Formats: sequence, structure tokens, C-alpha cells
Amino acid sequence: MTAPPTPPSVCRDCAAALPGAESGEMTRCPKCDSRRLFRHAELHSLSIGHIDCDSFYATVEKRDRPELASRPVIVGGDDHRGVVAACCYVARMSGVRSAMTIREALDRCPDATIIRPNIAKYKEVGHQARAIMEAFTPLVEPISIDEAYLDLSGVEDRLSISPAQALVEIVRRFERELRITASIGLSHNKLLAKIASDLDKPRGFSALGRAEAAGFLAPKRVTILWGVGPALERKLFADGITRVGDLQDKDEHWLVKRYGAMGRVLFNYARGEDSRRVTPESPSKSISSEETFDWDVTTLPALAQELRPLADKVARRLEREGLLGRSVVLKLKTKDFQQLTRSRRVEPTRSAEAILAAGIALLEREVDGRAFRLIGIGCTDLTHPETAPDPELDLFG
Repeated sequence: MTAPPTPPSVCRDCAAALPGAESGEMTRCPKCDSRRLFRHAELHSLSIGHIDCDSFYATVEKRDRPELASRPVIVGGDDHRGVVAACCYVARMSGVRSAMTIREALDRCPDATIIRPNIAKYKEVGHQARAIMEAFTPLVEPISIDEAYLDLSGVEDRLSISPAQALVEIVRRFERELRITASIGLSHNKLLAKIASDLDKPRGFSALGRAEAAGFLAPKRVTILWGVGPALERKLFADGITRVGDLQDKDEHWLVKRYGAMGRVLFNYARGEDSRRVTPESPSKSISSEETFDWDVTTLPALAQELRPLADKVARRLEREGLLGRSVVLKLKTKDFQQLTRSRRVEPTRSAEAILAAGIALLEREVDGRAFRLIGIGCTDLTHPETAPDPELDLFG
């Protein structure tokens, strides 16, 4: 009996593109002898990628502290309070998860090393990673500090490699230059690329093609689809819809009637269809800074003192990006995790003093003896100086 043909593959160690074979199965890369070959029938016809750095905060910390390489690491608050911001895969094996309290995490993994987050360092590495991605395509859409979508449809004309090869090269540069790892998802749209990147972590590569999308999605829980959060999940469950296949069985008209505009989105996503484009990062819509306290703070003078350096940071970033803020936003979180957000319109500004003054005015209304564990301040409704209205013109109509 003749063996079925093998699909094309890419070597994940040297990025060589290997053609499919009529019979038999290639087990090693003929170029570098690696066994890390990724095969897929549609491999070189898919051009939308999603790159997700593996356990980013913890990986960066382990990189900078080699003695922790094989140990469980938790990035978050100290031993007595706070939550887990991130954890390495060693810690996850003990049941530690993001957003878990540090106390519970240490109960599950008492040998873990706790490291306070260094956001400035993580941002720097994130920017370096983005620069590497943008060397292959200008169409990079960051989702967060450690993940992004990429449209690689033009990479073959420019660099004479396929999108799959480009993704492998990007991750190889991450490992070689930044000493971090990442997982790759490849498809023909953003929805499926994002889903694919979660299928084989860490240091994984997965692809979802057009032919397999609907069948792959059908048995999955509806929460695999972008936009299905806890509230929508409950509503879907109440209607007897628990799997994507249940959505595939529904008429589009019924879904729109039941869920409004989201019903049409669900109809398309359930079939693996997504028309969203990869769009490079737009100008900042808001700029903010916040601080979590090591102890509860209750008094106005103490809170105002914490607010000053945060206002300075916001002002410096506004200056760096050449923007003015037209609204100041104050953020507070109580010790029982209730979040409060208050805002105030101001004349277009990037002055730290003006931002601080507006923040304190908002703060004075909220200080009533409650204990706060976080404070933040920021500017929204951003504008460039050349488009900001002239205060004198406003004054005189």
C-alpha cells in the first residue's frame, strides 16, 4: 500500500522550507539535521501570524538571573499580599496561575521565588521584540507587551521566504538576541492565528488552514472564540449553546435577533471566518501611570504624595510623544479590589503640575476613610499641539 504524500514543512531550527513528498515521511531537516519539522497542507499559503511570548515576565527574569533557570518563579506581589502577574511553566505545573493571590500560589508552590514586577524592563524587551518583527513586515499589530498579530503577505516578494519561514526567523532572533522564547500561530485570519498560537506552548508552532477550521472549532467550548467573555458565555449557555458546533447549527438571522451585532460576529467566527485586518499600532488614546502600595493608604496627604511621581511620568511621556491631554483620569482601587475611575476636563496640557492639580481635586472627593491599595493617574482625549484649540479663541467665542 502506497504511503500518503507528506505535506510541505518548515524546519523550526534553520527555517528551511521543505517540499512535500509523494511517499514516505521526512523525519530530519536535510539542511541542519533537526527533527523539529512543522508540517501542514496549507503551510505556505497562509500569511497571518500571531506571536505570543512564553511566560514573558518570568522568562525575562530567568534570563537575567540564570540561577533560577530550573526553579519555579512567580512575578507579582510580596509574600503577604498582591496577586500573581505571571509565572513560569515550572510554577504552573504546581497549579499556579495568573491573577491568583500570592498566598494561594505559595501554598501550591512553596519553593517558588517571588519577584516584584519590573515593568520598565519588560517594556524595553517588548519594544526590542517588536523591532525584530517590524524588520520582516510593517504590518505588526501589538495586542499587549508580549504578543502581536503580523500580516506577512508581502514577505515573499521582499525577502524571498514564505510567511511560515519568516515567523520561524523572528522567533529564532528572539531566542538568539533577546534570550526569550515565543509560540507561533499561523492562519489566514486573526481569529484562527490567535487560537493556533495557544495550541502548542511553550516554543510551539501551530497552523489552522481554511479547510480544517470549521471542523476543528466545532467541538470546542464557545469561549475559544474572540469576544466571548463570562457574561456572553452565560447567555449562550442559557440558550443551550456550549460548543462552537452549536453556533454552527444556528441560523444567522436567529443569532442576530438574539444577540444583536455580536450574533453576526458569532456566526462568522464559528465558521472560522474573520474579516478584521492587521493594523499597525495607532497613536496612543491614553497615557497613564499607576502604583500598587505595599500597605493600605487612607489619608489625602499620603495619597497625594504618591500621585506626584505618577503625574511626572505621564507628563514626560506626553512630552516624548508630542501630545497634549484634554482630560485627566484618576484611578483608585480599594483594599477589597473595588475599582474607581474619575475624570475631569482640562485645558490641553502636558504639564505635570496641571495634571497633578486635577488629580488631587478628583482625589479630594473620594478620600473618606476608605483604605486604598492602588492609585493611578492619566490623560485621555489626546491631541497634538497644532490641532489643540487656542484658549483665547475659546475664551472669546
